[in-house]
Amino acid sequence: MGDHAVAPATFSAWSVLLGWVNEMCRYKVSIWHGLDTSLARHNWRAKVALNLEDKKTIVAEVSEVAASAHSAVAAEYRGLTVDEMTDLRAKARNSGVYLRVVKNTLVKRAVEGTEFECMQDSLVGPLIMAFSQEDPGAAARLVKDFTKENDKLIARVIAIGGEVLPVEQLDALSKLPTRDQAISMLMAVMKAPIEKFVRTLNEPHAKLVRTVAAVRDQKEAGA
Repeated sequence: MGDHAVAPATFSAWSVLLGWVNEMCRYKVSIWHGLDTSLARHNWRAKVALNLEDKKTIVAEVSEVAASAHSAVAAEYRGLTVDEMTDLRAKARNSGVYLRVVKNTLVKRAVEGTEFECMQDSLVGPLIMAFSQEDPGAAARLVKDFTKENDKLIARVIAIGGEVLPVEQLDALSKLPTRDQAISMLMAVMKAPIEKFVRTLNEPHAKLVRTVAAVRDQKEAGA
């Protein structure tokens, strides 16, 4: 009879113990879930903050380039492969062109207060920005020459001197002289008046020499 009396008590004790263990397990799960949620929230906030910092850096960089650029071309690059984009970037570096794919919203913010602010309303679709850093026609030449090999690159917006030009003017803009050509042309213009001035200075001396020679020849002939 005593055995039968102990059994329910033992069972009850085990029930209490198991209930306590289950509560503890649920408590730990709740704690870990809370930690996971907190960490996830922290990582999300850090990621958002990092993205904001990246955007600020990009806007500042493009704005600095735009402030000193001679001209700009926004071109659609849809369909270009990674290798083709790499080739385009290499040619841009060799041509004195700043080239970058930037979200239109960031470009619009970056060009505010520069002469390329006029492009803002025309920036639509996936675009790659090309800024001429050495001479006005550099970006146009880059896009024009590249499209000869790949028609997937399409000029959409052209700007120079604070004005947006029709895309048909890409060819005309590309024919503007390079920096070296412009210097050569300037030197030629400056050299021409100097040469004329030197000839003017030398003319009286040359005339005197010719006169003396003529007198001498006359004397020799009379003798």
